[in-house]
Amino acid sequence: MPSSQTKSQPHNVALVTGASAGIGEATALKLSARGYSIVLVARRLDRLESLAEKCKYAGAKEVLTHVLDVRSLKDVENFFANPKFADTLSGLRILVNNAGLAKGVGPIQGGAISDWSTMFETNVMGLLYVTRLALATLIKNQGHILNVGSVAGIWAYPGGNVYCATKAAVRSLSEGLRMDLQGTRVRVTNIEPGMVETEFARVRLGDDALAKKVYENFSALSANDVAECIDWSISRPAHVNIQEMVVFPTDQAGVSHIYRENQKTT
Repeated sequence: MPSSQTKSQPHNVALVTGASAGIGEATALKLSARGYSIVLVARRLDRLESLAEKCKYAGAKEVLTHVLDVRSLKDVENFFANPKFADTLSGLRILVNNAGLAKGVGPIQGGAISDWSTMFETNVMGLLYVTRLALATLIKNQGHILNVGSVAGIWAYPGGNVYCATKAAVRSLSEGLRMDLQGTRVRVTNIEPGMVETEFARVRLGDDALAKKVYENFSALSANDVAECIDWSISRPAHVNIQEMVVFPTDQAGVSHIYRENQKTT
């Protein structure tokens, strides 16, 4: 789309982080169907390019992609300063902070410090970097920030320690940000899903077979289920803010209470 057309649609742009798979990909497609211009950022260029074509087919007015590791403040700063994105990002109205991951499972005394750093740098600092640099435009456009948190940010579970702490930070940051932005008409929503069948378990466990077992005999949420929650929150009237949304699969009664078919107990 030419830049003149971009300027004619100044309040119809969505930025999705961690867009190369899972919830980020599904959300990008939902917003494309609403006719948004979409900016996709993630670390895997081939995935972004493939998704860009799908977004165009789904109805996006414009699709831009950029390889970005949100853990790097310098990279995030360079992205927002890049003239290639200036016209489009001036119309930023929706920010979906989806980039996040878990690494490892087990007690802290056996945890890998490098995994802890990766989780905090991605789930917390990455969210802060992107949000901070997008805020001036979001305030100008009276936009909407949607953070993809987790039920783990409300209820900790055995082996989840540091990951749970990062998502508790996302929850607190969402609440604090909402207070800081009071009066600007910027909305802040924290979406907190239970178990979602994506690449999450494979990234966390580093083993495809183990990851597959996480979802065996169990109807987990899909990435599209969570994307629909994000899409619905965005679609509410401007005076309505969905502050927090907790969504579990029906067969998950709590973070550690999962019913699997052919099992009498959890």
